[in-house]
Amino acid sequence: MKGVILAGGLATRLRPLTAVTNKHLLPVYNKPMIYYPLEAMERAGIKEVLLTSSPDHAGHFANLLKDGEEFGLKLYYAVQKNPKGGISDAIALAEEFAKNEKILVLLGDNIFGYNLKDAVEKFEKKDKGAMVFGVKMPTESKQYGVIEVDSEGKVISIEEKPEHPKSNIAQTGIYMYDHKVFEFIKNLTPSAREELEVTDLNNIYVKDGSLQCKIIDWWIDAGTSHDELLRANNLVAEKVKLGELT
Repeated sequence: MKGVILAGGLATRLRPLTAVTNKHLLPVYNKPMIYYPLEAMERAGIKEVLLTSSPDHAGHFANLLKDGEEFGLKLYYAVQKNPKGGISDAIALAEEFAKNEKILVLLGDNIFGYNLKDAVEKFEKKDKGAMVFGVKMPTESKQYGVIEVDSEGKVISIEEKPEHPKSNIAQTGIYMYDHKVFEFIKNLTPSAREELEVTDLNNIYVKDGSLQCKIIDWWIDAGTSHDELLRANNLVAEKVKLGELT
């Protein structure tokens, strides 16, 4: 399996912090934000990772991360020409890189401590399908994509920021896909905000009956607002001091 980290976008909600650099290069406690998904890839046993970014910031990542050797990875780069293209548009950049292998996709501003290694190994053995990862957020799930699952972890539905959530499981920015993902993306149409939405992509797998969900213990999206960035710094500091995160 190969890895894909998405680190594009304009991050206008984090201005002026992002006026001169990418939000994924901002500090979260004791290291740049982008270090966390790279370390998660290494823990998961992934060896080759493609990092996607916008034209203005690709060089910033290359200067910092170089070839990925520091993380035990072989790191490649791709440029998302349209920074407003959406998550699925960025995933599509990995088609040639993946070479028909399954992929693990992480959003670059998502931080979590869960070790994906077992999930990766089990997914490798599957013939087809996809997997999303969720976290239980009883009072806040409707701010995200909300995942409805059956008793065996099969996804029944995913709704983006619903007014009346069908569950308390929020969709995180952790996804695993089979090789069909690129074919599915080519058939997507832009949403009302002119993006190729990842929820629309995942719902294709829902209709196919091949989307599973794994619940993880904690997760934070550090790139959505100044308050969430501050919360991420405080949470990560606490986890590091407790030895729950390195």
